[in-house]
Amino acid sequence: MKFGLFYEHQLPRPWTEDSEYDLLQHAIEQCELADALGIDYVWEVEHHFLEEYSHSSAPEVFLAAVAARTSRIRLGHGIVQTPPPFNHPARVAERIATLDLISNGRVDFGSGESSSEAELGGFGIEPDDKRAMWEEGLRVALRCLTEEPFTGHAGRFVTMPPRNVVPKPRQKPHPPVWVACSRRDTILLAAQHGIGALAFAFVDPEEANQWVADYWATLEGCVPLGDAVNANVACVTPFMCHPDEDVALARGLDGANFFGYSLAHYYVFGRHAPGHTDVWAEYETRRAEQGYDPAAVEAAREHGDRLGARVVQGGAFGLRGAIGTPDQVRAYLRRYEEAGVDQVILCAQVGRTRHEDIMESLELFGQEVLPEFAERDVAAQSQKARRLEPIVDAALARKPASDHPPLRSADYSFPAIPRGMADRAGSDDFQRWLDDFAEKSASGDAPAAFEDLIG
Repeated sequence: MKFGLFYEHQLPRPWTEDSEYDLLQHAIEQCELADALGIDYVWEVEHHFLEEYSHSSAPEVFLAAVAARTSRIRLGHGIVQTPPPFNHPARVAERIATLDLISNGRVDFGSGESSSEAELGGFGIEPDDKRAMWEEGLRVALRCLTEEPFTGHAGRFVTMPPRNVVPKPRQKPHPPVWVACSRRDTILLAAQHGIGALAFAFVDPEEANQWVADYWATLEGCVPLGDAVNANVACVTPFMCHPDEDVALARGLDGANFFGYSLAHYYVFGRHAPGHTDVWAEYETRRAEQGYDPAAVEAAREHGDRLGARVVQGGAFGLRGAIGTPDQVRAYLRRYEEAGVDQVILCAQVGRTRHEDIMESLELFGQEVLPEFAERDVAAQSQKARRLEPIVDAALARKPASDHPPLRSADYSFPAIPRGMADRAGSDDFQRWLDDFAEKSASGDAPAAFEDLIG
């Protein structure tokens, strides 16, 4: 089983002039340390307008900075919002490919659609359309990454003529593809399309066991959305590791539960005034009322013998996950490993959790917990590859040729704007002038009229 770090870039109020600067600089330092420790992935979300919950609207920029400061950790672009009103598929392909080249082939391409009014309403997306938009945008982006040239598309949400989208990624045919999942139906959707499932929900290992079983059963008959199969299930868990359990809880619980509260604020029960609502203040005054109470975790640990993603006491629940001593965290993560989960993504940069505490926690995890999992993962990957080979061969054989349609005309081309004007005007003089312009440009003697022509 592999491990990753998860970043929303949470930033509870109040803010100072340096708050966002410090947040990003600290996150890069944490990724540098994770790379040195042997943690496998860093996952960075794309969200818009979600104050305090997520200040991560340009993940490709952050991941490029991480790429420059690391050498081995994989860059989980997790996720890119692929509905076209968020990101045109050609632009998605260009950014993914450029990041893959910069990082020497370390990108994983996570995709998603959002389900918050802040984002969907902000970009004019109807909730009923977002799933179809996600799929069409992702399909077109993957074609842009692989086709030379992209042969064009005329769909419900994207219309684009043939163009050769450059650059192309270092990983062939394209980086591994994932989709964000929060329910069983999206786990099955991921398997049906032959892509990885990023289970961005706090599920206990025993629940994850069923999700993994459902994923693999469905994968057997998948039709790949892209040109490769990425058979992986990843789960997210709160994380804080310290030799003293009380210290781990004191450092990790508030942030973990703010993550849950702020998520629900935007996605379930909140009413938000942009630039004014103080989500952290609401969390502090209403967390017990809303059920996100660290006291529930404290009480439940007196009556339980092992960690859970969620713990319940007296009708209230809180988030705990991998918050505890190295032995507790190890035992908890082994349960995910036994469930067949391919990757656990550790969520540490949450709420007001201190940078220094995150760094200390990562160091301890890297020294006392990670090595045994890394050692077992070598054999597990070999066994998995053998299991996957016939499934992947059969899946790629089912992929229809229509997923890569031919050019509508074998001699398709498009003219520069002035050449098109000359074509439409039927002007031989204009055509000759353009031919002369081309000759002089090739010899370095372009007419001085060039700027006026294209202006």
